[in-house]
Amino acid sequence: MLNYVANANEVILFLVARFRTIRVWLKRDSGQYWPSIYHMVSSACSCMSYHHESRRIFIGQDNGAMSVALLLMCVPAHQGRVSDMVFSLLSQWVVSTGHDKSVSWMCTQSGSMLGRHFFSSWATCLQYDNDTRHAFVGDCSGQITLLKLERDTYSTITTLKGHEGSIAALWWEPVQRWLFSGASDHSVIMWDIGGRQGRTLLLQGHHEKVQALRYLQLTSQLVSCSADGAITVWNMDTPREEAPQWLESDSCQKCEQPFFWNIKQMWDTKTLGLRQHHCRKCGKAICGKCSSKRSTYPVMGFEFQVRMCDDCHSAIKDEDRTSLATFHEGKHNISHMDMDPARGLMVTCGSDRIVKIWDMMQVVDCGIATGLSSR
Repeated sequence: MLNYVANANEVILFLVARFRTIRVWLKRDSGQYWPSIYHMVSSACSCMSYHHESRRIFIGQDNGAMSVALLLMCVPAHQGRVSDMVFSLLSQWVVSTGHDKSVSWMCTQSGSMLGRHFFSSWATCLQYDNDTRHAFVGDCSGQITLLKLERDTYSTITTLKGHEGSIAALWWEPVQRWLFSGASDHSVIMWDIGGRQGRTLLLQGHHEKVQALRYLQLTSQLVSCSADGAITVWNMDTPREEAPQWLESDSCQKCEQPFFWNIKQMWDTKTLGLRQHHCRKCGKAICGKCSSKRSTYPVMGFEFQVRMCDDCHSAIKDEDRTSLATFHEGKHNISHMDMDPARGLMVTCGSDRIVKIWDMMQVVDCGIATGLSSR
């Protein structure tokens, strides 16, 4: 497994967790990258965070330890593997999550642990808002917990539920106050935290676990990467619709035929019960005969064909099927991704131990990247 960060000076820092090493790669005059710093640590590395302004490196390890500033300080942060960490220069805190089902925050100036909160399942990923001291923690159960952190205490604000699989990636956009989450259910959800209306947008454009997310504020694009190497660039500058909540019914809401658990209606009508399905556009509970059509509906986030009832399928126009995302092939299992928007560069690495540097090419007027090419 590889973890990395890329800074604005074209220095790539990454680590190979299996071999307990930290390596810094510098770009030479020839245009090639060569390892210039090699450092061993006591335990396999599990995550890394690099802060550009202070030029500090924070490393999480499998034994729960957290090293700060190239191992000048090492503290036992968790009882299990450190899964993610974020450094806040404003508060001088390092917030981290671990497989001991907890999130902790410590002061880098004193090295003291300030607080800890436990969850019911492994904490997998983390984002942090520097201004409000809100932490967003994703876990293996598919939930995202919003915490308000203080120096000696904390409070739980809310829990976001929408994914059907483990949360693998989070990205916080502080200007729009949007939270993006990717999970093992192959989907991405945008949570409008700042809108305070409970608005969520479902984005389905992957066939495998979504493992990395980045939002580009300048072009209003979301870039998501999945385990099968797919890279999807979403146009978030266009009006989108929320996917409806699925309705529950004992019979088809179109033809009124009973579903297989509706014993009374099956007996009264002397018919066999049918299997329940749902229309992705209207959310109604319907049978297979009333939902025989499939269609894309990008304005609701469905970039692939999904089940729809016959009425909704007939109401969709050809222009409603115009894609609001572009799709690219990374050609390796992407486990991590970082970006340098100023240079238009993206870095991906995967379980194949390959690091790729990509050029984000010309952006069209609608805000969708026209292509990606590897260096």
